[in-house]
Amino acid sequence: MELYHKYFILLLLLLFLYMSGARAQGKQRPWNNSVSAILVFGDSTVDPGNNDFIRTAFRSNFPPYGKDFENKTPTGRFTNGRLATDFIASYVGIKEYLPPYLNSTLSIDDLMTGVSFASAGSGFDPLTARISNVVDMPQQLQYFKEYKKRLESAIGKQAMEKRMQKTFFIISAGTNDFIVNYFTLPIRRKTFTVSAYQHFVLQNAQQFLQALWDEGARRILVTGLPPMGCLPAVITMNSQFNALFQRRCVGMYCSVAQQYNQMLQNAVKSMHLASAHLGAKIYSLDIYTALADIIQDPGRHGFDDISTGCCGTGFLEAGFLCNPNSYVCPDASKYVFWDSIHPTEKTYNIIFNAFRSIIDDMIRD
Repeated sequence: MELYHKYFILLLLLLFLYMSGARAQGKQRPWNNSVSAILVFGDSTVDPGNNDFIRTAFRSNFPPYGKDFENKTPTGRFTNGRLATDFIASYVGIKEYLPPYLNSTLSIDDLMTGVSFASAGSGFDPLTARISNVVDMPQQLQYFKEYKKRLESAIGKQAMEKRMQKTFFIISAGTNDFIVNYFTLPIRRKTFTVSAYQHFVLQNAQQFLQALWDEGARRILVTGLPPMGCLPAVITMNSQFNALFQRRCVGMYCSVAQQYNQMLQNAVKSMHLASAHLGAKIYSLDIYTALADIIQDPGRHGFDDISTGCCGTGFLEAGFLCNPNSYVCPDASKYVFWDSIHPTEKTYNIIFNAFRSIIDDMIRD
C-alpha cells in the first residue's frame, strides 16, 4: 500500500510538471493555431534579404551586418540581428525568422508559413524604388499574387483562400519617400509642397492597402513613419560642422512625420470601421511614439547612445559604407541605431514588445 502511495505521488508530480511545461509553451506561443502565415511588404525595416537577389547597391549581405544574428550570418537584414517581423513570427509560433521571397531555394513549407516581399530602398512613391533600383510596392504586390498561385497549385484554391483569412499582413514603408526622395533629391520638391507630397504618399499607401484587401487580406498592420529627424544620418546632414557633435533631433523632419502619421491613422481607422463587420482588422502602428519614447528615455532601456550608429563613426554609414573594414562598437545593445539609419536588434525587440497587445488583438479569432 505504501509503494502504491509513492507511485501515485510520483504520477501526480510528473503530471504537474507536464502541465506546467504545456502552460509555459502555450504562453510562449499563444497564437500558433490562429495564424497561418505572416506576409510582409515594404522597405529595409522589414527586408530580410530580398535585395540580395536583385541588381542593386542597396545590400547588407556582408559583415558587420548580422553580427548578432544566428551564426553571425549577414543575411541581408539592415541590422546586427533580427527584425521586428522576426520577433513577431517567433511570438505567434510559426517560425523563428521570416525568409525573403526571392530566395529560390524556399520550399513550399517555407512559403506557407510566411515570407517577406520587402525591398530595402523602396517606398510608396514609385519613383523612390526606381532611384535605388529596388523592388517597388506594385511589384511586391505582383509577387504576392504569384505567391498565392504557388500555394494554390500545392494545396488547392479553397485551402489557399482559407489560409489567407488567417494570414497576418504587415506593411512598413514611407521613410525613404520623404528622407531620400523628397528632402535629399530635388525631383519631387519641384512639383510638390510638403503637404501635397504627404497626401501623394498617403494616396499611394491607401491604394496598396486596397489592393491587398482585394486579394483577400483581412488582418493588416501598417506602420507610420518613425521620428525621421532623430535618425543619425538626418541629424548629420542637417547639422552645421561646428555643431556636429551636439547632436539633436531635427524638428522639421519629425513634424512632417507626425503630420503624415495622423493622416495615415485616420485613413486606416476609416478602412477598419468600414470592414469590421466582415471580421477584418486593419490597424496602424504608431512607430513614431515607440521609437521617440526610447530616444527620450534611453537609460530606462539600457542605451548609452541615441544619435549615432554602432557601425563606423555612426554619422553617415549605412549599406556598403558599413562594411568589413568599418569600426564596430563593442556592444550593439547599448546603441539605439546599428548604422546611421536602421535600429539595432534590441531596439526592434523593444518596438515589437510595445505593440504586443495590438498584435494579440489582430490575430485573435
